[in-house]
Amino acid sequence: MAFKYELLESLGVLSESASGWTKELNIVSYNDQEGKYDLRQWAPDHEKMAKGITLSKEEVRALRDLLNSLDLD
Repeated sequence: MAFKYELLESLGVLSESASGWTKELNIVSYNDQEGKYDLRQWAPDHEKMAKGITLSKEEVRALRDLLNSLDLD
């Protein structure tokens, strides 16, 4: 079975490497499933991706709360 993905919504770019790959937060559907929040690096044309993580809406909320509780100064 071929691996299939569809980038449903681009939420933002966190950083860009010298080679042009970008670390992005997007909503992505994998193998025709419901879209998930997805954090990973992408090639400039979005044809290649690096390993990353997918998160449900509940996990994104928990991550947001965790990040908000950190003292990053």
